Amino acid sequence: MNRASGAQKTIVTEDERLLSQPARERRAFTHTDSWRVLRIMGEFVEGFDTLADVSQAVTIFGSARSAPGDPYYEKALETARLLALEGFPIITGGGPGIMEAANRGCQEGNGLSIGCNIELPFEQAVNAYVERVINFRYFFVRKTMFVKYALAFVAFPGGYGTLDELFEALTLIQTGKVHHFPLVLFGSEYWGGLVAWLRDRVAGEGKIATADLDLFRVTDSPREAVATIRTARDQRGRESAATERGDR
Repeated sequence: MNRASGAQKTIVTEDERLLSQPARERRAFTHTDSWRVLRIMGEFVEGFDTLADVSQAVTIFGSARSAPGDPYYEKALETARLLALEGFPIITGGGPGIMEAANRGCQEGNGLSIGCNIELPFEQAVNAYVERVINFRYFFVRKTMFVKYALAFVAFPGGYGTLDELFEALTLIQTGKVHHFPLVLFGSEYWGGLVAWLRDRVAGEGKIATADLDLFRVTDSPREAVATIRTARDQRGRESAATERGDR
């Protein structure tokens, strides 16, 4: 869409086009949305193909605005480094801030550093520490990759995007779509108010079960976060071995 002369041009992303109200004319529908379905399918295929050899990764979320030297940037770097040393690939959104710290820490730990970048109105560059990158137009396709190839999430302090990913993960765990899937909230001071609200208001009014508060763990320790995730991996391994033996 063009504005009056001298005004900034509005950039429209593919997500915005998908969610916009389609024209009523049949021809417009078949010309735009039908092809858009193929494009969406193509993104799934590319993502599945690129990450086909990845398993038991850890997806790390957090603010794109945390710069090197920020305490949470440094903690994310250390957490990812320790996870990589344990053999966990690291998946992030591929951008700056906490994502950069996690990819950087993964490289320092000689792990596989993955970035799932997203098209935004103002382009987000992939950080320099991503070894394997996939570029997405659609948030929901990207989210699938975050979950499909991971066995745990670590959420560092962040904004709307981090909260979106956090609550989607909680919903998947709560509804049994994923099992033995630890969700670590890193930063007790940052997340403390949210946890108190979930406990006192949401669980207190019966909107969730009290047991649902056990679906995540809050920590300030990279080593504790890694230990939690390692325990989940070991438990999955035992269950997988039991299944192969035919144990009931």
